[in-house]
Amino acid sequence: MKKFLIIFFALLPILAANGSPKDVSECPALKDINTLPEIIEIGLCKNPITRIGYLSMEAARLGKNQAYAAYLPRVNGNMSMGASSFDNFDMWSSGASVSATYLIFDFGRRFSELSRMAAIWKATGFDYEDTVQTYIYGLIAAYYGLLIADAELKADHKLLAAAKEAKDMADRKFSAGTIARVEVLRADTTLAMRQTDLERSIGNREVAHARLLAQISMPQGLDIKIADMPSTFGDASEIENVHGLIQTANKKRPDLLSATAQVNANWHARNIAFQRFLPTISATGSINYNIDNNIREDRIGISASMPLFMGFENIYGARMAMMNYERAEQAERRAADLAHLDVWTAFNNYKVAIEVLKATNALLASAAETERVVSGMFRVGRSTMLDWQMAQADWASAERQNAAARYDLFIKRAALAMSIGVLKAEDVK
Repeated sequence: MKKFLIIFFALLPILAANGSPKDVSECPALKDINTLPEIIEIGLCKNPITRIGYLSMEAARLGKNQAYAAYLPRVNGNMSMGASSFDNFDMWSSGASVSATYLIFDFGRRFSELSRMAAIWKATGFDYEDTVQTYIYGLIAAYYGLLIADAELKADHKLLAAAKEAKDMADRKFSAGTIARVEVLRADTTLAMRQTDLERSIGNREVAHARLLAQISMPQGLDIKIADMPSTFGDASEIENVHGLIQTANKKRPDLLSATAQVNANWHARNIAFQRFLPTISATGSINYNIDNNIREDRIGISASMPLFMGFENIYGARMAMMNYERAEQAERRAADLAHLDVWTAFNNYKVAIEVLKATNALLASAAETERVVSGMFRVGRSTMLDWQMAQADWASAERQNAAARYDLFIKRAALAMSIGVLKAEDVK
C-alpha cells in the first residue's frame, strides 16, 4: 500500500519550477554606480547562457515526468465506416471501439527507465549549477578587468600630467641656460610616449567596458559605471589545507556530481537493455460496438509478450549500453582528476596572489617616494631629466602592478571558490 501511494503521488504533474530565471522584462535596471552583486543580479537575469542551462534542466525534468506514464493504462478509441461490394450490392457498415492495455509486470523495466530519467534530470541540474558558477566567475573577471583598465587609465593620466609639467620646466630651464638642449628633447620624447600610453589605455578601457556589457547582455556603447570593491581578502584564516579543499570539491563541485549522476543514468540504461530480453505481462480489455447491427462485444484478458528474435537489435543494444556505462565511469574518473588539479592550481594561485599584492604594495610606496624625491632634486638642479623620467616610469609601472595585483587577488579568490564548487552570487561582496 505504501509503495502504491508513493507511485500515485509521483504521478501528479509537477508544474512549478524552483529557481527559474526572471523574465528579461523583469530584470533590474542599471544604476548610476553599480556594485558587483548588482551587476551579477542583472547578468543572471539577462544573459542567455544560464537560461539555456535552465531550459535544458527543465526539459530533463519533463522527460522524467514523462517516464511516469508507463505506470498508467493506455486507452485508444477507434471509429470506422466502410462499404463492401458483392454481386453489385453495396453494403455499408460502421462501428466504434475502445481498447485499454495496462502493463502488469515487466521485470522492473519501467522503474529502471524512470530511474534513468531521474538521474539525467539530476545531472542536468548539476550542469546548470556549473553553468551559473562559470558565468559568475566570468562576470567577476570582466568586472575587475574593467577596474584594472580604469586604474591603468588613471595612472597614465597622472603620468601625462607629470610629463607636461616636466616639459614646461625643461623649457624654462633651457631658456634660463641651466640645462642642455638634449634635456628638452628628452622631455619632448617622454611627453609623446606618455600620450601614446594614454591612448593605448583608453583603447584597453573601451575593450574591457565592452566585454563587461557583453557579459551582462547589454547593448554595446551603453555607458556603465561600476564601484570599486574596497573589501580585502587574503587573511591567513582563509588559507585552508589543500586536501580539505579537495574533499569539499568532491562533495560540492557540480561537474563531479553531474559525472556521478551520468554514471547512475548509464547504469540504469544498461539494466533496461538487458530487461528487453525478458517477457512482459499486460491486462487488456476492449469494447466493440457495431452501429448498423446494434451489436456490442466486450473482451477482457491477460497477454504475455516475449521477444524471440529482434534482428540482433537487443543484443547490440545491450553491448552498446554496457560500453556507455563503462565510458561514463572513466569520464567520472577523468573529471575527478581534472577537478583535483583545478583545486590545487587555484589554491596555489591564490596564495601567490596574496604575496604578490604585499610585494606590490611595498613597491608602489617605494616608487612613489623615489619619484617625489627625484622630482624635488630636479627642480633644484641636483638630478637630470633622465633620472626624473626613469623615476616616473618606475612609479607608473608600480601603480599598474599594484592595481593588477589588487584586483587579481579578487579574481583568484573567485577562481578558488569555483574550483571547489561554492561560488554563489549571494556570497559575492
